[in-house]
Amino acid sequence: MAPAPDFTLAIAIYGLAVFGVFAVLWIYSDRRDRALYEADRRKLSVHCIRCDRIYTVKIGIDTAPCPQCRHVNNRLKF
Repeated sequence: MAPAPDFTLAIAIYGLAVFGVFAVLWIYSDRRDRALYEADRRKLSVHCIRCDRIYTVKIGIDTAPCPQCRHVNNRLKF
């Protein structure tokens, strides 16, 4: 009768491979979420003086048309 094969090393390598896949997915997801958060955070608030609406625009723009009435407004300064 042949001795049973030892799968301890194979199980350890498989476990490390699964852990590595989860670690890579976690890092990718974290970087993607951080990039999306930063893109959303870097916006300026603008108040329309004609229709009294507050909306956001990308950073670096000082004037922007209102999406509702198309009146050109300046950004809010705090």
